[in-house]
Amino acid sequence: MTEVSFYEYSKLSSDEKSALLRRSETDISGFIEKVGPILEAVRTEGDRAVARFGRELDKADVTESSIQVTEAEFDAASKLVEDDVIEAIKFGISNIRTFHDEQKPEAMWLKEIRPGAFAGDRFTPIQSVALYVPRGKGSFPSVTMMTSVPAVVAGVPNLAIVTPPAPDGSVDAATLVAARLAGVNTVYKVGGAQAVAAVAYGTETIKPALKIVGPGSPWVVAAKRLLSGVIDTGLPAGPSEAMIFADDTVHGGLAALDLLIEAEHGPDSSAYLVTHSRRVAEEAIAALPEHWGRMTEQRVGFSKTVLTGKCGGVVLTSSIEESYAFVNAYAPEHLEILSTDAFAHLGHITEAAEILLGPHTPVSIGNFCLGPNAVLPTSRWARTYGPLSVTDFVKRSSIGYVTAPAYPEFAAHAHKLALYEGFSSHANAVSDVRDAYLKTKG
Repeated sequence: MTEVSFYEYSKLSSDEKSALLRRSETDISGFIEKVGPILEAVRTEGDRAVARFGRELDKADVTESSIQVTEAEFDAASKLVEDDVIEAIKFGISNIRTFHDEQKPEAMWLKEIRPGAFAGDRFTPIQSVALYVPRGKGSFPSVTMMTSVPAVVAGVPNLAIVTPPAPDGSVDAATLVAARLAGVNTVYKVGGAQAVAAVAYGTETIKPALKIVGPGSPWVVAAKRLLSGVIDTGLPAGPSEAMIFADDTVHGGLAALDLLIEAEHGPDSSAYLVTHSRRVAEEAIAALPEHWGRMTEQRVGFSKTVLTGKCGGVVLTSSIEESYAFVNAYAPEHLEILSTDAFAHLGHITEAAEILLGPHTPVSIGNFCLGPNAVLPTSRWARTYGPLSVTDFVKRSSIGYVTAPAYPEFAAHAHKLALYEGFSSHANAVSDVRDAYLKTKG
């Protein structure tokens, strides 16, 4: 019997409680030391370094001439993917597009702040964005869908996907199908830290981008941190994490089923079941072996590593209030509220990037096809960041317009504040000096 990590929350010391909040990427200093030379090599050598690291790190058959996916490769991919998978991708893209169409801000708004004075916002798309689609522990056309659709909805004119190649130098076929269906036609065979460097600096083949979005390994996270002064690295999305909140109205076996969803992503994932019901906790632990029996060997290995380690397991609290407190302290990437009355708990949860309500809304549906974006902040960044959205692909400009009749009142107040703060030029610009110019026709 595998010993799943089990914690009685009220009996833990403050240090032990703090330890539960740690993720696998909390300390990536070791990766940062290794990533530095990779970034410098890509900066100075371009395609040659990208291809070399593809061969050395990804063990992939990549050459300088094969970095970009060709039209022929796109065409071939559609023949390699089963029709039912393509239908599932289309279903997901349709829902994701509907959701993000509703989310898109109006191009410009202006409000009359005072008679004759207007202020507002204008939104315009970022000119170039790179979309990172991981592959290390699987293939993720869903990430392609979640990153590409809002970018296309936002109107970004220059989009490119970067994704690690397979050993034969190919890109996952379903990823290419999803890219084309979403409206992205540029894909580069490069992953890891070298991908972040390539889109930050540009190479002979890869055009530099202003921003990169998408989840990635600690290598990717480390590269983003080092290159944050060169390229906008977007919301912090690292290894997967989930929390299953369950009250005493559900069976623990269901909680265990959903606990494994994100735990199977990889050994660096984080996954907790939190409940104040000992029955639910015991049922969940008892059900895990049966659920593992229906999973592939690799995913069983990943999830066992997570649930028996320091970044996963079952947390038994002494009350529903203590469960709320732990969820909010953890600020999970994915949160399921398993309850027959999930909405009753929703108002008590303030710190979670994604909240899925009720027994019919598992993370699987959220990840693939419900519509809200599943690229989410990790490592407690849900306290200040939200999910990837259309607004991540646009920039906001403030708009102001003061008419001649409204000007004197605003100028008087601005003049007083400028003098108080000691800015003489600010004051002059709203003084009788300006009045004289305004009376003179140019």
